[in-house]
Amino acid sequence: MSLNRFKKIIYSLALALPFIALSASAQTPAPVQAPARTVVSGVVTDAADKDPVPYATVLFRGTQIITKTDADGKFTLATSESHDQIQVSYVGYKTAYLPVKPGETQTVNIKLQNESENLKEVTITSNKRPAYRNKNNPAVELIRKVIENKAKNQNKNYDHVEYQQYEQMLFSLSNLSDKFKTKRIFKNYQFLFQNQDSTKIGGKNILPVFLEEKVSQNYLQKSPEKKKTIYTGDKHVNYDAKFIDTKGLSKYFERMYADVNIYESNISLMSNQFLSPIADASPTFYKFFITDTIKTSVPNLIELSFIPRNNTDLLFEGKMYVTMDGNYAVQDAYLTVNKNINLNFVRALEAKLDFEKNPDGRYHLSKTNLIVDFGINKSKGGGFTGQRTVIIKDYQINKPQPESVYEGPALSTAANAESQPDQFWTSQRTDTTLKTNLNIYKNIDTLQTIPSFKRTADLLTLFFAGYKNFGKFEVGPVNTFYSFNNVEGLRLRLGGRTTPELSKRYYFETYGAYGLKDEKWKYFLSGTYSLNNKSIYAFPQNYIRGSFQRDTKIPGQDLQFVQEDNFLLSFKRGQNNTLLYNDFYKIDYMHEFESHFSYQVIARKWTQRPGGSLYFNDFQNNTLNPVDALTTAELSLNLRYAPNEKFYQGKIYRVPIIDKFPIFTLKYTAGLKGVVGGQYNYQNIIARIDKRFYLSQLGYSDVTVEGGNTFGKVPFPLLTIHRANQTYSYQLDSYNLMNFLEFVSDHYASVNIDHSFNGFFFNKIPLVKKLKLREAISFKALFGGLREENNPNHDPSLLQFPTNEAGQARTFALGTQPYMEGSVGIGNIFKVLRVDMVKRFNYLNNPEVSEYGIRARVKFDF
Repeated sequence: MSLNRFKKIIYSLALALPFIALSASAQTPAPVQAPARTVVSGVVTDAADKDPVPYATVLFRGTQIITKTDADGKFTLATSESHDQIQVSYVGYKTAYLPVKPGETQTVNIKLQNESENLKEVTITSNKRPAYRNKNNPAVELIRKVIENKAKNQNKNYDHVEYQQYEQMLFSLSNLSDKFKTKRIFKNYQFLFQNQDSTKIGGKNILPVFLEEKVSQNYLQKSPEKKKTIYTGDKHVNYDAKFIDTKGLSKYFERMYADVNIYESNISLMSNQFLSPIADASPTFYKFFITDTIKTSVPNLIELSFIPRNNTDLLFEGKMYVTMDGNYAVQDAYLTVNKNINLNFVRALEAKLDFEKNPDGRYHLSKTNLIVDFGINKSKGGGFTGQRTVIIKDYQINKPQPESVYEGPALSTAANAESQPDQFWTSQRTDTTLKTNLNIYKNIDTLQTIPSFKRTADLLTLFFAGYKNFGKFEVGPVNTFYSFNNVEGLRLRLGGRTTPELSKRYYFETYGAYGLKDEKWKYFLSGTYSLNNKSIYAFPQNYIRGSFQRDTKIPGQDLQFVQEDNFLLSFKRGQNNTLLYNDFYKIDYMHEFESHFSYQVIARKWTQRPGGSLYFNDFQNNTLNPVDALTTAELSLNLRYAPNEKFYQGKIYRVPIIDKFPIFTLKYTAGLKGVVGGQYNYQNIIARIDKRFYLSQLGYSDVTVEGGNTFGKVPFPLLTIHRANQTYSYQLDSYNLMNFLEFVSDHYASVNIDHSFNGFFFNKIPLVKKLKLREAISFKALFGGLREENNPNHDPSLLQFPTNEAGQARTFALGTQPYMEGSVGIGNIFKVLRVDMVKRFNYLNNPEVSEYGIRARVKFDF
């Protein structure tokens, strides 16, 4: 049995070593003519896309006469020896051998073919295949040496590091058919399309839709640990803000196409974490093979190939080149993924990492090229292709910088970053491959002047964002136009808001709604003044707003990311005929900072009246008396800190791009008796932390810890009414088997854990792994209680807890046991659906509760 090896790829950073052999004879005074020189010049290009291949290795075959191509793929190789063949190689390409004429000056252009063949584990040459083992495996011994030495081969090993970084992000519609390209709708848009070789990732026809370039100066200090990034250049296509949040797109792509650092244990791509082939645990999950020894390089290199033990896990396959100089550093790497990987919509992924030698003989990352092609159908049809190229230059080590360099935020942007002249960008695009798509800047500007494009964008905005733009005013959101519930019956609503076309300082929003069953009008009106001359929806927000709202809401249900009268939330289980009719007079001031710290000050008068089967009753003189309404005056301060937060700004709310960084929130509210009709004095404080924990191959956990306390004597509508869920959707932030208004507290603590295994177990089961399902589990616990002063069972003067239609109590205080529920779910059904079996562990004797339930959630994820 023998290993199927890649064809040899020879790669070196050594300079050419032309040697002129001079000969003289002591036996005769006659001079001997020097041999004729062989000089070979040319350009090395990619056979598929015709782009130059920089830093490819070129040598006379069988010698150490070697050179590398420059940034434009050009080379010159010379010798006085007699050689008739050159050899050209580069990571990810098949090695090429070409004949040359000895003793002549000639031009030889080389086209390298992509290494498209998947790495095969073994070729069976006998009846029995030996098992792959880590023990006594020289490839595993080598990777352990790489792991052992990886700390000293990283930036953080040096006391000081500085470098300049250029990055380009290109996103395109890809693999478009000629039929699609010639559709009537694109008659006026042919200038947008580009042709490329059909063998390249993305297919023949592509349509670039987004391009961004950034230049930054970076400083790192080891002790004390500090990092500073200053963006000196920022250039990107600009879409009309009423259609697309360009900066939000940039943040989204930045999260999907994060930096690829092979020395990190986990590499984040497409919101997933891939285990690096040189992570400490990599021998457990990868198989390694020594597939070449390259002695023509100084230092010598070992080509180390690797494949996943399970081809559906979130792992790479490919090869790396390890230096045999005692440092065991990675000099180059080529990463891709298996076609069977449990990764949605990804048709191809390819990452090339180039390293250059430091002054001390070690290596630093000098270039990364990451390409990912997406599509609904993995084998055919149109899709999307994103390519991010990062080039690092002017790399310097152990050059101390003054403390002033690190002052201020770790990431800052120069004042002229977005206004750099063309000459600045021309000097930064050192690689010719980076200059091929620059016409997109002009194309997108031209596109947005075409009326048919505006109409199409307007329609898509209505479909995805829910608003129809009419210039200075837009109507929406459309998903609230129609809804229903047991109290209001059929509810019709129409609203809208002004746009920046009316003013960049003043914004107005309004809606009107009517319930056909309760026959009551609801309405809302607000006016907002922007204090930073930016849209109030753009980050960082800084505005003051005044508003009045008369509307209904379910007690305790303050939905964060969706409208409460969203049509999809109309479908509920059990009894759901309790509502509050609310009047809100509110003034609030919001101030966000670039550091993602924000504070909000809110003053409001709140009047709430019971609706449906909900009643306010208290005992006075041993008589049950109805209470028409409660009125409170409140002053609140909300603090929030979300370091390194990224999000896409939608039309009505922000879509968070969840990452490993925590989010801290603190809310303080004071009730003021006697102020504008306020009836109660009280204070309430709530603290919360949200964080995602990545556990490498075991997936990730979303954890929320929250606690609150109410000080003062208040009726139950002013207590904490815990978030219940009576819909059939699985809600991460709610208790999915708790009923509305079931539990109230004046002090509580809770923990919510939702863990996704990303298919870690299903990937190991034959046949099942072909479905690419993913496992999920969750657990939620709520500790709380009521002091006697706030419990109507101990103080009859308080508003009594609500009862159901049978006269049974439906609202309770938590006892000595916490409320607990958990779930086991199967995700990635049809790539978008998660279904959970939820179990409620206690308080099962409360009326109208279920011990088990099935809940579903639509989740788009890679």
